[in-house]
Amino acid sequence: MSTENLNREESDKKLRKTIDDTKVAMMITGFDKKPIHAVPMYTKKVDDQGNIWFLSSRKSEHNQHLENNSDIQLLYSNPDDMEFLSIYGKADISLDRGVINDLYSKVDDSYFESEKDPDITAIKIIPSEAYYWDNKSNKYVTLLKLGLGAVTGNKQDIGEKGELNV
Repeated sequence: MSTENLNREESDKKLRKTIDDTKVAMMITGFDKKPIHAVPMYTKKVDDQGNIWFLSSRKSEHNQHLENNSDIQLLYSNPDDMEFLSIYGKADISLDRGVINDLYSKVDDSYFESEKDPDITAIKIIPSEAYYWDNKSNKYVTLLKLGLGAVTGNKQDIGEKGELNV
């Protein structure tokens, strides 16, 4: 696997494509506790500045963790396309109704009373570090290359990894 650290423009494209392809991230909070807290969260959008947005309940455990410590990590995993993304940054909890209304969709009725639910918050993630792994091929081609490498003893190029400039 080769290492290719991406410039700002390439990083932005890679981040957006991986998130668009995956949508659900494991949101990790509570770094000061063991075990850390990890929950699946649906990404609502990536804004023009590269911030990543979610909706959440004010009463949730991760919101409570973020009120004490804004450190956060997001892990996106798309094993079908062999794309993986790790993002570390700071979280900001917003009660701005305009932001919440912009992010809210009918699907969110499963989690909240309505878009007027007073417990809804928007969580903005401001990335400071990101790392990607991309095998360039689907999992079957990757497995074939790994098998070929095992049989022939020749190293196979199965993809790339590197830092994103966020």
